[in-house]
Amino acid sequence: MKVDSSPDSYIGSVASGPQRAAAAPPAPPTGAAPTTPAPGAPASGVQVTLSSTTQALSGSGNGNDVFNADKVEAMKQAIANGTFQVNAEAIADKMLANAAEMLNASRQ
Repeated sequence: MKVDSSPDSYIGSVASGPQRAAAAPPAPPTGAAPTTPAPGAPASGVQVTLSSTTQALSGSGNGNDVFNADKVEAMKQAIANGTFQVNAEAIADKMLANAAEMLNASRQ
């Protein structure tokens, strides 16, 4: 896990919580009539076309999934049951490895 130290990092952008983002929807431009997208059309009106390579890579079950759904479900159940065990040693090892990586990157 890498930490972004820029002021506009993800953490900074969500620090005020989802309520602030949802509280005030963007106002339409002055003089513009409100529009409703057609059913099935993208909300922004921008059409996106994926290449055949991208479509092939985005297919599920190809072994390149971002997460293991079964493992996530097992963890949810363990948390709900109160049996989830945090491996503090593994977390500490990852934190130390990330710190070493950041220090080495800053020296170059």
